[in-house]
Amino acid sequence: MLTPWLDHYPTGVPAVADVNAYSSVAELLESAFRRHANRDALCCMDRRLRYRDIDELSSALGAWLQSRGLVAGDRVAIMMPNLPQYLVAIAGVLRAGFVVVNVNPLYTARELEHQLTDSGAVALIVLESFAHTVEEVMERVAVKHVILASVGDLLGFWRGHFVNFAVRHVKRVVPEFRLPLDADRSVTRFNEVMEAGSRMKLRRTDIVADDIAFLQYTGGTTGVSKGAVLLHRNLVANLMQTFAWFKPTLDSVGGQPLTIVCALPLYHIFALTICALLGAHLGAMNLLIPNPRDTAGLVRTLAKHRFNMFPAVNTLFNALAHDTEFQRLDFSGLVVSNGGGMAVQQATAERWLKVTGCPIVEGYGLSETSPVATSNRLDVTAFDGSIGLPLPSTEIAIRDDDGKDVPLGSPGEICIKGPQVMAGYWQRQDETASVMTPDGFFKSGDIGVMDAGGSIRIVDRKKDMILVSGFNVYPTEIEQVVSLRPGVLECAAIGIPDDRSGEAVKLFVVREDPTLSEADISAYCRDNFTAYKRPKYIEFRDELPKSNVGKILRRELRTSV
Repeated sequence: MLTPWLDHYPTGVPAVADVNAYSSVAELLESAFRRHANRDALCCMDRRLRYRDIDELSSALGAWLQSRGLVAGDRVAIMMPNLPQYLVAIAGVLRAGFVVVNVNPLYTARELEHQLTDSGAVALIVLESFAHTVEEVMERVAVKHVILASVGDLLGFWRGHFVNFAVRHVKRVVPEFRLPLDADRSVTRFNEVMEAGSRMKLRRTDIVADDIAFLQYTGGTTGVSKGAVLLHRNLVANLMQTFAWFKPTLDSVGGQPLTIVCALPLYHIFALTICALLGAHLGAMNLLIPNPRDTAGLVRTLAKHRFNMFPAVNTLFNALAHDTEFQRLDFSGLVVSNGGGMAVQQATAERWLKVTGCPIVEGYGLSETSPVATSNRLDVTAFDGSIGLPLPSTEIAIRDDDGKDVPLGSPGEICIKGPQVMAGYWQRQDETASVMTPDGFFKSGDIGVMDAGGSIRIVDRKKDMILVSGFNVYPTEIEQVVSLRPGVLECAAIGIPDDRSGEAVKLFVVREDPTLSEADISAYCRDNFTAYKRPKYIEFRDELPKSNVGKILRRELRTSV
């Protein structure tokens, strides 16, 4: 296979990464706890925890879960924003030999029920602000143990009480809830778990590279949310591939502990790998941002730190680059601004470079690839709209519909092969077979072109997937749910360009009930979809374009707007 990209690698970046540096993510974390024990692992709301603190807390959490009868391979769901408890939970679950199921805390009850049921999660760690959603589904899922976290749990005694009071009684962002208790279910406060677990001993488990580490839910090929099975070796490999790509640039910091701005949610695979795992390997401090939508609050936090790495999506880069207060910050420590999750726009990249002096390095990947498959060189400042070169130990093939490689410069489906590619979709062999080729390539569904130097540019999307602020939205899911609303005869969803989010959902509806209004549909969608999935535009039509066999033609809808 041709590998033209290797001739264009930056100085110091190897063709092959040390993808077996750790036998598991658990070994990676425990190594970080030993090597960086006295370094700050995180800072959140001005509260810092060291790596030794995360070691002790995660050991207590893992031991407590083991004491409840969980066995190796059991799934534990985590449902919270970027708080210290998240990093503790990831480490505790993995060190105990269990599997992490990342859950978007803004999910509706319908979305949450599907993910908990599909994964078979037996335990759930959830922030109390979202417990009311859990209450709606508890009787229908297999979860037996709920650990209930509060924002202030790990912020220190006085600050923690103050923050919890403000969250509950001033901001009023903890809706009332009552989680069912019976002989088969337990609900325990996070700090109670920490206290009890600290008196227990974490039992060592034999975790190997081919054990499952994460079920990372994504739309897959049909829009029904599926768990991408990410093995310990997949995550370790992508961590080390990314490290090999970044190392020559990070060495310029001079060996000082790094600070990573963790504004992207840790339940997203991008932040999980780049912030949590790479951060642990580097002994970096993650600056946790629970609510990145609060631009003013984010900027105030950034003003207190000299930060070195800033992973983000285009929308966040753009919002900050236009913020007057952000423009006044000290960017002398910033050496890596890596964009992912959605396409970086040229105007955003140019403005960010002008404001910070640090170019946005765009990468590309998917949940199924742990996630990074390609990246632009870190020493290039001019924006060219490409997704860069394949990472070390990664092969990219551009193929036609028959699975044959196309000539350089010709469009085809981007297919990815490497140690970071998932083991498959959780309990969905047919779906796995549909995206994996006989020679081990994952079919991304994106159409790209590779030039003579191995640089890749995305030119189209084979799937109907809609990309909203870096999150996948699948039309099939939107249509299946909306079609159940009384008064809807049929519907179709597409993505349309949006200046803020890259793309937005537009929904076309044919009414059965002529009194059905846009407000009715919007209210129904608020009840059934998390915010980024909700249609921004709703249009009623008398009929939808269809093929000869009756299939709704989304491509014709796209060309009509």
